[in-house]
Amino acid sequence: MNEAKLRENLVDMLGGESAHVSPRRALEHVSPTTRTARLGAGVRAVWEELEHMRLAQEDILRYTLDPAWRSPAFPDGYWPDPQAEVTDDTWDASVAAFFRDLDEVVRLVRDPAVDLTAEIPHGEGRTYLREVLLIVDHNAYHLGQIVQARKLLNDWGG
Repeated sequence: MNEAKLRENLVDMLGGESAHVSPRRALEHVSPTTRTARLGAGVRAVWEELEHMRLAQEDILRYTLDPAWRSPAFPDGYWPDPQAEVTDDTWDASVAAFFRDLDEVVRLVRDPAVDLTAEIPHGEGRTYLREVLLIVDHNAYHLGQIVQARKLLNDWGG
């Protein structure tokens, strides 16, 4: 196995634009009205999707690195209050926290001291690679929902 190529591919999947837009492009220039608009009953707003991604990514990352980490209650702990006021500061803080954690995941992937196929010592048989792929998969799913919502709300320059 070419470990360097595996790490390079994972980094690209986390933040690049291979089969879909990058997280940065999906989250840039989202208008304040789009952030909280609802396209229908039972459909989450862009803000809720972003905050859910941030919370889930933080949980997966901290679970991977910290044996003392306690995950939030499922499912409520992984979603923001839908009635929360979403100011520019709130939005900017969520985006910044999402990318801080994403950058930490990238550093983990790039760290040659981390055997990505090894089991996490406290991880119930899970590997570092599995957790990274979980972040890739989860983020891709919700970024797709964000882009689709932005398109339907005429807030996508693509």
